[in-house]
Amino acid sequence: MGAGIDLPPLNLPELMRRHGISPHKSLGQNFLLDGNILRRIVESAEITPSESVLEIGAGLGSLTRWLAQAAKQVVAVEVDLHLIPILHQVLTAWPQVRVVHGDILQLDPAILMGEDGYVVVANIPYYITSALFRYLLESRVKPSRMVLTVQHEVAERICAAAGELSILALSVQVYGQPKLLFRIPAGAFYPPPKVDSEVLRVDLYPQPFIPPDNLDDFFRLIKAGFSQKRKMLHNALYAGLGWPREKLDQLLEKTGIDPQRRAQTLSLDEWRRLTQVYRALN
Repeated sequence: MGAGIDLPPLNLPELMRRHGISPHKSLGQNFLLDGNILRRIVESAEITPSESVLEIGAGLGSLTRWLAQAAKQVVAVEVDLHLIPILHQVLTAWPQVRVVHGDILQLDPAILMGEDGYVVVANIPYYITSALFRYLLESRVKPSRMVLTVQHEVAERICAAAGELSILALSVQVYGQPKLLFRIPAGAFYPPPKVDSEVLRVDLYPQPFIPPDNLDDFFRLIKAGFSQKRKMLHNALYAGLGWPREKLDQLLEKTGIDPQRRAQTLSLDEWRRLTQVYRALN
């Protein structure tokens, strides 16, 4: 579905001046101004009129207004208390929007959204990306897809293939298939960040690629494997897990993985096999 009728752009600098506030660098606040890009983000999410949206990082409501035209309801979460009065003011015309003040990692998605299948749209700092995926996708109610605006380089890292994988890439790809959609130049934001951003869509699997009961061990293993990523896998796991070398030899031999490889060269499927054998030996 499209994003409905065109909306007049918000004068964000003026809005903030009127309320006596300025953007917080520490919260990664860069607000999207460009109406065409806001529309494209909503269209990329393919929201139907029967779907609910969880917006994380509602900011000043620029994107929230577009989401409200497409969705049955929007739950707009914002961590900065100073922005809440502006959000209420900007969104008066959209009763289907509920503004919630809080840190998404401290709020219960089951209470916020009520049922599975909601859509997540978020403009988030890269350092919470991995934690956010795990938090939302291990909740009692789960989203069906996510559309994220992140730094361009972070988006590329998330979509990396075996050979260039990272903890971040694995943390996302274990839950769904990420895809780069389009780049947003720094100048489309107020204030402009130092780097361009990218809109990324992740279509989530009905179940994680690794069984839910195995996820703690999977995350333990990738954290150990990447703890010293310039080292061979055997040495990195030895340092990260504290297992005797003989037991690690057995782990890698049973999994069929060369101990001289490095963590970033392993595919997600190899990490899955490693997790299964690790659990059997533990």
